Amino acid sequence: MPVILLALAIGCFLPMNFSVERSDAVMLRDVEYAQAGGISLQLDASLPREDDAAAPAVIVVHGGAWVGGDRRRTAVPLLQPLADAGFAWFSISYRLAKGPLDFGDAVGDVEAAIRFVRSHAGEYGVDPERIYLVGESAGGHLAAMASLGGAEGTAVRGVVALYTPSDLVALATTSEMIPAGIRRQLHGTPFAKLILARLEQLSPIGLVKPGMPPFFLIHGDEDKLVPIGQSIEFCKKITAAGGACTMSTMPGVGHSVRFWEGNASVASRYKREMVEWLRSH
Repeated sequence: MPVILLALAIGCFLPMNFSVERSDAVMLRDVEYAQAGGISLQLDASLPREDDAAAPAVIVVHGGAWVGGDRRRTAVPLLQPLADAGFAWFSISYRLAKGPLDFGDAVGDVEAAIRFVRSHAGEYGVDPERIYLVGESAGGHLAAMASLGGAEGTAVRGVVALYTPSDLVALATTSEMIPAGIRRQLHGTPFAKLILARLEQLSPIGLVKPGMPPFFLIHGDEDKLVPIGQSIEFCKKITAAGGACTMSTMPGVGHSVRFWEGNASVASRYKREMVEWLRSH
């Protein structure tokens, strides 16, 4: 089906297996934050040890083209700088897409994670009024959708989205990374209107509105999978709607923080800017 092929074309790049262990943090593993369709949705967490003030909390949503990825491997480069900066982080698993157009189900999983962290804030020593989302690639898309959907109990203080697909219609119909045969199926075929309508519903760029949380968008200027124009237009739309959006362009790099790790200047820069932005909000 076209949408699953689209997801695969966007790039399910899985990094090598990292581990994040800190002697000055409490590590939690395999905590169930919700159930959906009989599936146990779990998270891992790093909690700063007891202090005078409750820590800000960051929910990390991994990438993987909606069909792959893993909470313990895919987004790991994002975790260490958050822990070092004194944030509590919660790296979540979510339902992966198994059929056409069902990757939107995972938006509800991110919403459930927000409600879980807020309801357990006292237990985990985090501030329920300082919950943030950080997502990369498909995870950035899910984080953006959850933050803009307005579901009860899902308000967050801010969103950091790295190389995020924000306009799925434009991506599906124009990106040269999508095979031409698939793009042709989205023009004039019996299912084209249905598919494009659903992709529009699942595009964060169409959900921007006054009162949305602030966004920090980070994107490589050589990204061939999710063109940087996706973040540029998303940021423009947020600003035009009266929201707050900051964008940072990483020079000379493409898609995935895994590959950014090979560029020391870019790796240190995006991590520093991410932490500074979170602290400033």
